[in-house]
Amino acid sequence: MTHLASSSNKKDDFFGTPVMASGPDSETPLAVIPKNRIRFGLTFTVIGYLIFLLGVRPGLFGLDRSKVIGFVQITVFLIGLAIIVIGAYITLSNFWPKSKSSLLADFGVRVISTGYVICVFTALADIFGFGSHHLPNVFFGPLQANGVEIGMIVIGLGFIMMIRFDHRRRK
Repeated sequence: MTHLASSSNKKDDFFGTPVMASGPDSETPLAVIPKNRIRFGLTFTVIGYLIFLLGVRPGLFGLDRSKVIGFVQITVFLIGLAIIVIGAYITLSNFWPKSKSSLLADFGVRVISTGYVICVFTALADIFGFGSHHLPNVFFGPLQANGVEIGMIVIGLGFIMMIRFDHRRRK
């Protein structure tokens, strides 16, 4: 058996192993992973994390004015979370060739969206009128924090579903 990486028409993937179309017997390379798009997605994710931190812990940036988390902080950390989710989606989707993602990865995108909707509706429960505190006394309480945590867990499960696993057998 010849070494696949030694052939001049083979392209190596991000991890140094040849990427094949349908398995180890195929000779057609799938794609070269777009490193610039992955860098953009990771940069976008880090920027979102900084915005998320600004909303959750404004004291880290010298902006803390209250002991409770109010409406502005809730919306800032939700915007930061949205930017994190978009950046991570961009990053993980670039590991799949164009329009060749698996059914599990497609379901993962929907699970990520559902998790973000859970985060938004539990964090803004007081604003929407079904929280324990009514306007103008918006307060991010422990039940809302638990709901946001559950939404983040659902988002994480969706990202796990989007990971491109290599099911080829290594010999």
